Amino acid sequence: MDITPDLPVALQAELALRLAMSLGLGALIGLEREYHRQAAGFRTHSLVALGAALFTIVSAYGFEGADPTRIAAQIVSGIGFIGAGTILHYRGSVRGLTTAASLWAVAAVGMAAGAGLYVLAFLGAALVLVALWLMDRLADAARDAGMLPAAPDVRPEEHGEDVR
Repeated sequence: MDITPDLPVALQAELALRLAMSLGLGALIGLEREYHRQAAGFRTHSLVALGAALFTIVSAYGFEGADPTRIAAQIVSGIGFIGAGTILHYRGSVRGLTTAASLWAVAAVGMAAGAGLYVLAFLGAALVLVALWLMDRLADAARDAGMLPAAPDVRPEEHGEDVR
């Protein structure tokens, strides 16, 4: 397996565009999480998307004769560790699952951008935003109509307790 650093300038420019696109799409999703004051927000989602795109690009173009799907599989499993860090169990309530899922999804968006699947990356990001924004509104409306139970509002930091 040889390292192949000599890529044409035009290809390097396209790869740079892929990185920038992944960063921008991750940032949009992160802004939504930041708006909801989640621990993993703008910067975290941006970096996850960028890192996934960069790993995808390096695995596809950095090593001649290597199987790029091996790195992609490691991105999927590795993001689970980051996502797990956002989940908190406190007083019978679980918080952070949506943020963990959004990190997992934003890694996929970054991988799509890194692979040059531009339409898929944009569509994936748009659907993640639909799931986060629109589904939240629908759940609130269903709660207001009595179709769903009230959401627990358990935030340990508001009770003055140390959750570490």
